[in-house]
Amino acid sequence: MIIAYCPSVKGLERIELAAEAPLPATSVWIDLVAPTREEQKAAEKLMGAEIPTREEIASIETSERLYVEPGAVVMTAQMPIATRTLDPILSSVTFVLSAKRLVTLRYGEPKSISILSKKVQSDPTIAHMGPAVLFALLDIIVDRCADEMESASSRYDNLALQVFGDGLNMRKTASYQVVIKQLGQIGLHVAKMHDVCTSLSRALLFMNTHAKRLTLTEEQVTELKTYGRDIRSIKEHADALDNKLAFLLDATVGLVTLEQNQISKIFTVLGLVFLPPTLIASIYGMNFANMPELNWEQGFLFALGLMLASVIATFLFFRWKRLL
Repeated sequence: MIIAYCPSVKGLERIELAAEAPLPATSVWIDLVAPTREEQKAAEKLMGAEIPTREEIASIETSERLYVEPGAVVMTAQMPIATRTLDPILSSVTFVLSAKRLVTLRYGEPKSISILSKKVQSDPTIAHMGPAVLFALLDIIVDRCADEMESASSRYDNLALQVFGDGLNMRKTASYQVVIKQLGQIGLHVAKMHDVCTSLSRALLFMNTHAKRLTLTEEQVTELKTYGRDIRSIKEHADALDNKLAFLLDATVGLVTLEQNQISKIFTVLGLVFLPPTLIASIYGMNFANMPELNWEQGFLFALGLMLASVIATFLFFRWKRLL
């Protein structure tokens, strides 16, 4: 599917092209959504640059996803949607940018693209040029990255309160299993944000390197540097959160281990408490004819009393040693 955005009074007019419909020559932004080969060729003809296919995107090495075509620069970057999908094709967008037009090639539904679509249709201040549209998208992407990291940080804070507060019952196996699973989910979220930030940082640096080819203004070059600093800041936030996740995971496992050790200690102490009466019962259970207690009228009660006294004495000893 091809969605073309052409200049209008209010901004850019969104035109969803029917099959085999000609691509408007005035298109400023061409959004290719899982395009057919014919649709892709139409966009290539208007851009004057070759657009990579889905198979080519999958086969291109990460270090080779930024390159120059005769009429444009081509960049493939991961979007914040990557935090919710493991498919690198669905979570990435290829940008084909020239001084006049922008082509976005995607196979997923990034929220950033939807936001940009609404923005360019209602904001007349965005220049009808490819770089201006991309800069509007970059602003949205940086905000989305920050939102994703804030979401992960908020989930971590709630989980930390649950672990160190009264909300986590370590006696229930399901409680800490859920916590460890949630920690893993947040960790995957943060790891994907690392990939997103790295991908965007390289794309921004590549654009800055080819600023003259794209006829970027000094203001736009400055904005690129600002976006780069923002992305680095988000990545540093992700690094710090990753360390905190490791600490919380260690703390959770440590609390579980302490609880298990406490249970083991209780059983060990109870075994020691009942060891003396077991010894006494074993002695009086021996079948010797010359045992004097066998002829005592109160011999049975004496043995029971002796076992009870040994239990009480051992229990009081462990209480005195603060082992119980």
